[in-house]
Amino acid sequence: MVDRVGPWACIPEGPARICVADPAETRPVGAIERTDTMAVEPRVGVLAEDECWALLRTTSVGRLAVVVDDHPDIFPLNYAVDHGTVVFRSGPGTKVSAALSDAPVALEADGYDVDTAEAWSVVIKGRAEEITRGSDLIDTIDLPLFPWQSGDKGRFIRIVPTTTDGRRFPIADPSVWVTPLSGLKRAPVE
Repeated sequence: MVDRVGPWACIPEGPARICVADPAETRPVGAIERTDTMAVEPRVGVLAEDECWALLRTTSVGRLAVVVDDHPDIFPLNYAVDHGTVVFRSGPGTKVSAALSDAPVALEADGYDVDTAEAWSVVIKGRAEEITRGSDLIDTIDLPLFPWQSGDKGRFIRIVPTTTDGRRFPIADPSVWVTPLSGLKRAPVE
């Protein structure tokens, strides 16, 4: 017995159904039927630089993107905002070596505002430098830097940005991504 689910023709297969694009449908294979929730284009807002820094101050976890052996790599880290820069502490290793090379770095942080159902994402790009001068180090030691991982974290690294970009966007209702195949049990890989 074949039944129709939107643009799909489905046949029972045990407790599940197998659905394929109905050849009688004129819409392209894989097209998703638009619903009222999809009819409005999402509004993505570009954030001003001061908004970016204000949002960076609301969280302390980000991802550091560096170049390692001619390929990108990403490391999660705890950071603190300090006078228009971002500071993190770490121990010796790949992350610090790559960050302190001549290659540029990027730090990305994001968050979610429950009251507005909007997410935000901020990316700063620039150069990393180690904080070694006594007076700078004394100022930095008081920053709220609390790495998740224990161990030697005696090196303080500052990211001096050349660009700061951010955006804010509404979170899509998860139901807009549901298809007739969502939730079906998949066959095991052979």
